[in-house]
Amino acid sequence: MAGRRRRATGPVGIGHNGGPPLEEKRSPPWGKGDPHRFLTWSRASKAAWKPKSRDVALFRLGRAEKLGLTYEEYTLEVLERGRFLQEEDGEQIAAIKAGRRSRRPRMSAPRKRDLT
Repeated sequence: MAGRRRRATGPVGIGHNGGPPLEEKRSPPWGKGDPHRFLTWSRASKAAWKPKSRDVALFRLGRAEKLGLTYEEYTLEVLERGRFLQEEDGEQIAAIKAGRRSRRPRMSAPRKRDLT
């Protein structure tokens, strides 16, 4: 915090060392935008990523492992394009694998025992 300047707020009380406040002001998770829009999108995102059943999650996990993709990569492809990737979709699978380096760190796939 060396480059920060403290605002003059008036006289400092006894026992105050004149340093910065201990608690920073926290902004809400939606930032400066509309909270209704943030909450609506959050709810929709959670609903889209939640599998309909345990069997659907295991099916996607098995297909993803067979194609060399993560569960999230495979599910994202299903959610975005509305179709399941096949072994014949080699170009699309290669593009997904090539894009791994440019994205943020990926999430781990759900374990089979977590889906019971």
